[in-house]
Amino acid sequence: MRLRSLLFVPGDRPERFAKAAASGADAIILDLEDSVAPSAKGAAREAVARYLRDPADVIRFVRVNPLGSEGLAEDLSAARGADGVMLPKAERAEDIEALVAAMGAQVVPILPVATETPLAVFGLGGYRAVAARLAGLTWGAEDLPAAMGAATSREADGRYTPPYEVVRTLALMGAHAAGVAAIETVYPAIKDMDGLAAYAARGARDGFTGMMAIHPVQVAAINAAFSPSLEALAEAQAIVAAFAANPGAGALQLDGRMIDAPHLKQARAILARAG
Repeated sequence: MRLRSLLFVPGDRPERFAKAAASGADAIILDLEDSVAPSAKGAAREAVARYLRDPADVIRFVRVNPLGSEGLAEDLSAARGADGVMLPKAERAEDIEALVAAMGAQVVPILPVATETPLAVFGLGGYRAVAARLAGLTWGAEDLPAAMGAATSREADGRYTPPYEVVRTLALMGAHAAGVAAIETVYPAIKDMDGLAAYAARGARDGFTGMMAIHPVQVAAINAAFSPSLEALAEAQAIVAAFAANPGAGALQLDGRMIDAPHLKQARAILARAG
């Protein structure tokens, strides 16, 4: 499941579903949680269920409401036919097992938003136990400060304040510890395309493998940031070829620099991301 870009679309706006699917995003997230008012959730479930009855050329997730919330069973019923389910406010690996049990026979990969409560931060290292159930692991920078009474998670220039920079790092490490896709959170300034490009590039640099989007205009920049460049692909191919030509070597020289097993592992990962 290639997940460079995942575009949110409100579940009660069915007129936007086709546009989202045609945006170039690798996946769309049909939202039944925060972007849908309580009074509109019933109509949103009906719209999502109708849309999922037909095949699509894009991966489709449904963001359900949190465990223990009213209407979760109805959310999961509406999500039948989806390629995955996003679970907000996940706090630990056991929450994934609970959602699997609630799904019954309709089990699909789960993408937890795993940093939205203070308790959740302490569970980020435990998702390896349920890695086989996961499509990846992602985080958010909005619900946690709200839960803590913090004024904001960001500095005036858009950078995260120290507590939330730590949370971002732990989410990244938690995903890689579990061996699943590490999905960067959204960039909320829709019109700031330069800021988005810089933010996505930073995520790719740091080890995230994809990112969520809140508007179709953001998709192209996110895809570009999380797709290896031609130069990176050429270098990765050269590294793999060098070790293939010297199967007994632990370290080699390539273009005047030393390469060893970590370089080979990184090269293979780059080629895998490129498909």
